[in-house]
Amino acid sequence: MIVILKPESSAAAVAELTEALAKEGVTLNPVCGAELTVLCLVGDTSRVDPNRVAANRAVERVLAVTEPFRMAGRSFQPAPTVVEVSGRSIGASKIAVIAGPCCVETEEQIVRVALAVKAAGASFLRGGAFKPRVSPYAFQGLQREGLRLLALAGRTADLPVVSEIMSPRDIELFADSVEIIQVGARNMQNYDLLKELSRLTKPVLLKRGSAATIEEWLLAAEYLLAGGNRQVILCERGVRTFETYTRNTLDLSAVLAVKKMSHLPVVVDPSHAAGKWWMTAPLAKAAAAVGADGLMIEVHDDPARALCDGQQSIQPDGFRALMDELRPIAQAVGREL
Repeated sequence: MIVILKPESSAAAVAELTEALAKEGVTLNPVCGAELTVLCLVGDTSRVDPNRVAANRAVERVLAVTEPFRMAGRSFQPAPTVVEVSGRSIGASKIAVIAGPCCVETEEQIVRVALAVKAAGASFLRGGAFKPRVSPYAFQGLQREGLRLLALAGRTADLPVVSEIMSPRDIELFADSVEIIQVGARNMQNYDLLKELSRLTKPVLLKRGSAATIEEWLLAAEYLLAGGNRQVILCERGVRTFETYTRNTLDLSAVLAVKKMSHLPVVVDPSHAAGKWWMTAPLAKAAAAVGADGLMIEVHDDPARALCDGQQSIQPDGFRALMDELRPIAQAVGREL
């Protein structure tokens, strides 16, 4: 349920209404705009009588929300969300580009790649420190040391850092080390992790699970929003289908669907979707054409020797060429790069 307050409502009247609604056992999330204040009621609203609420002198009107994702939906917030990160925006007119290697390997490697992607026009540096791998024998990342090196490379290249968290116990470490915390596809429905991250003010990039529907993806985002974190970014990275030629099947229709259903910005990761480096550039250009707010591109300066996912990483020269090719596409859809 969404309660829209009258602009002229007194603070005392709003406080009285808020107290009354809280007694009904629902959680209230206020959104204060330039002209309107909106209360989003989260929880079991079946006991709340909308007619009684509408009769309150502070209320302009009451809207029933039918979709299960309430705060992530357009009914709650019609205007698109723009997430501000260290002077950069995700969800505004500029397409944000997040680039870097799948994992941090050495200080020299991550600094080289960071400087290369910055020179080509990237807005953010990505890199894995804690790596979720299917095989327990595969490289699991440098973990705490990798996070330290990633933060160092970010400072060296003057790029905000994005990295994937695996466990709630590492939240404090990530909060101190990175600008955007990524929740990977395997943890999209790790609700304990999402609840803990919802208490932060730091942006969270939420990847779609490999078998998740769009509604399930938005409901995962709802955990973050309902807990108080309004800085949520969605990331489409392909879903598992019957096709085996590519690593996943990139669902570009999800970008359009989410933008119709939700106000949250959407980033596309063509590298993980295809799993093949030579598909990355065409899919990235297609994502920009359908309205993605950002792109996440894996870049490695020596993919043949990469410790993780070298087969889907493009080299710095290829990334620079991709950035040049993306600019006219962005312009054609009313964006910039």
